[in-house]
Amino acid sequence: QVQLVEFGGGLVQAGGSLRLSCAASGRTFSTCVAWFRQAPGKERDFVAGIRWNTGLTDYADSVKGRFTISTDNAKDTVYLQMNNLNPEDTAVYYCAARNRLWIATTPQAYDYWGQGTQVTVSS
Repeated sequence: QVQLVEFGGGLVQAGGSLRLSCAASGRTFSTCVAWFRQAPGKERDFVAGIRWNTGLTDYADSVKGRFTISTDNAKDTVYLQMNNLNPEDTAVYYCAARNRLWIATTPQAYDYWGQGTQVTVSS
C-alpha cells in the first residue's frame, strides 16, 4: 500500500515557477510515480512520470523543457519543478503511483492517488 500526500500548489503569475512535492510512504523498489493534472471540465492528463529505481523519466509534450520530475530517496518524496508557467497549466495536480516497472501515461494504470493540489496561473 502506497500513501501519497501532495504539497506546494498555489497561485503564481505567468512566467513564474512552483515546485510540487509528493511524499510517498510505503513505496517499493519497483514503484513508478507520476503527476497528472485535471482542469475544470477536462480529463485527467499525464504530466510527467519517473521510475524510482532507475530515475527514468517521461514527460507530456506540453511540459517538456519547462517541468522536471525528480526523487529524493532519503525523504521518499517526488518533486515536480514547474518553470515558465502559463495560464494553460492551471489545474488540480495529482500524484499517482503504481508498483510496475514502467511509466504509464493513463490514469487507469495507477493504483494509488494523492488528494490533489490546486495550481493557478494568472495572466
